[in-house]
Amino acid sequence: MGLTLVEKIISEHAGKIVHAGELVISKVDVTAVQDGTGPLTVQEFKKLGKSKLNNPERTILFIDHASPSPRKELSNTHMVLRDFHKEYGAVLSDIGAGVCHQRLVETFVNPGEILIGADSHTCTSGALGAFATGMGSTDIAVGMALGKTWLKVPATFKIVVSGKFKEGICAKDLMLYLIGMIGADGATYKALEFTGDTIDNMIMSERFTLANMAVEAGAKCGLFVADDKTKAFLEERGRGDKFRQILPDEDAVYERIIEINAQEVPHTVSCPHTVDNTRSVEELKDIKVNQVYVGTCTNGRIEDLRIVAGILKDNKVHEDVRMLICPASRDVYKQALKEGLIDIFVDSNASVLPPGCGPCVGVHAGILGDGEVCLATQNRNFQGRMGNTKGFIYLASPYVAAYTAMRGYISAE
Repeated sequence: MGLTLVEKIISEHAGKIVHAGELVISKVDVTAVQDGTGPLTVQEFKKLGKSKLNNPERTILFIDHASPSPRKELSNTHMVLRDFHKEYGAVLSDIGAGVCHQRLVETFVNPGEILIGADSHTCTSGALGAFATGMGSTDIAVGMALGKTWLKVPATFKIVVSGKFKEGICAKDLMLYLIGMIGADGATYKALEFTGDTIDNMIMSERFTLANMAVEAGAKCGLFVADDKTKAFLEERGRGDKFRQILPDEDAVYERIIEINAQEVPHTVSCPHTVDNTRSVEELKDIKVNQVYVGTCTNGRIEDLRIVAGILKDNKVHEDVRMLICPASRDVYKQALKEGLIDIFVDSNASVLPPGCGPCVGVHAGILGDGEVCLATQNRNFQGRMGNTKGFIYLASPYVAAYTAMRGYISAE
């Protein structure tokens, strides 16, 4: 019986051939926490009585969710991570460096590796051909101490996407379309293995978007076969020597195969308050918005910012709309500056934020007022997600976000 991509990666790390449904103990290559989950992880690590980390060079502490800190309580939790970094030698990614998931793909994770992180969107790194998944703080503490974790090998849904998107359709539209099709719990504890000629032709930033949102369908991870585009990305980031390709077997066993015609994917929006509550833009043109937010670990990469800047150039944000732009990392910010994108955003009356997660998680820098509507390129629209249970969040692509900001209502033209 052949192996899927996730079965092959976990088999290597478990030291034996494994199949879906098996409970295994697996080696871990990278562990990561952020400032929301990290302090508890530190606490649990110290309870284990270990005097050192198993692999400090690949234990990463990210301060990104409250970056910079908006209040003293969060500042104190940041101190916990900075002190742990100094005491145990873990790598610290401090405020302004960027969102953990973007930083992980930029710098820390390679094809064929296993990453566990105390954040559900850790699955973003699966776009590099790695097994990347979120776990609880205690599980991450054990991984940091022992370099191992336990897990159940997930069964795999094979997502086959074929054809060419219509003009203006993005990977975000595809992922929202898929989640709307199968439901927010439609792939619970499954691996989503993305394939097909549409996927082959995607640039890495689009693949990161798909992998990032795998968890929004309940999936354990989202994976792609590493290819020439992966290799080129790693070479640009100075890790070309880390490239390797792992292929699923031709006779691999999939629990389900889902085929999607890219031509049929419309501009798709998730409506409040669940990600699978999807509609086409055409159905939502009477929805006025108060805020548009472009950024996050889902769509805060340079390619996303280029899309938005291309639409906003020589135009203005609607007078009734606040538009927030947040690059996903310092490197993305620097590239946007170099290309003149920041000038375009400022000239259009948008506000540019430092790299981080703030508005997406409702910590700071974009909290909604009672009854306000935000259209965002983030990955979740749960009630209260942006800091107010009386707010309403719609999710869409950078393309839709830019037009919406100009029009004052949800639009793709």
